[in-house]
Amino acid sequence: MGRATLLSVVIPVFNERATVLEVLARALAVEIPIEREIVIVDDGSTDGTSELLDDSEHPSLSDPRVRVLHHLENRGKGAAVRTGIADARGDAILIQDADLEYDPEDWARLLRPLLSGRAVAVYGSRFTGERRNMLPSHWVGNRILSLTTNILYRSTVSDMETCYKLLHRSVLDGVPLVSNGFEIEAELTAKILRQGIRIYEVPISYAGRELWEGKKITWRDGFTAVLTLLRYASWRKRGTT
Repeated sequence: MGRATLLSVVIPVFNERATVLEVLARALAVEIPIEREIVIVDDGSTDGTSELLDDSEHPSLSDPRVRVLHHLENRGKGAAVRTGIADARGDAILIQDADLEYDPEDWARLLRPLLSGRAVAVYGSRFTGERRNMLPSHWVGNRILSLTTNILYRSTVSDMETCYKLLHRSVLDGVPLVSNGFEIEAELTAKILRQGIRIYEVPISYAGRELWEGKKITWRDGFTAVLTLLRYASWRKRGTT
């Protein structure tokens, strides 16, 4: 594994007209000790986000470090993440949501263990840093999913569902991703742990949204995540890739 020299930030977007340009501006402005590129994947937005992202005269969107890709129809967060990863050119890849729950100011903290060679998979934990508390149902759901992960994969992650997953390209090479929805978080985690890779966690800030503010994930996605974790755990026991 060589030292990472380019960070690819993949931003999946669905109906985030009110926040996506602010997130992009922060992503371009934050100081990090590595070059960056931003890959925005619009997942068939219907609220005007697609048209907003096509404005090539906007200062942020005209930045040469930014590329915008479009899905013609909504396919899900996982599909958008997979499209972004496939297009990414960097040797380090970070997932960034298009709302304002996660702050790019935390990127430097995430990058530190990867750039120093201490880790190839770094997660930002919302449960160990400064945060605006999430909804009770989401708090319970996240804790259950992390506990399930730890039981099935003999790990000790505190926040499996975090958006902030920073991965060296070597972690993703040869690992096919198939999820279309929010279960991409569980699939990524399972396939990282199946390789015998220990996940390095760092504390991050978090400003959780309310449902009326556009929060999209629901309790149904939690059940899908559990099924995904069980699926890949059983494969692991059989030694199947």
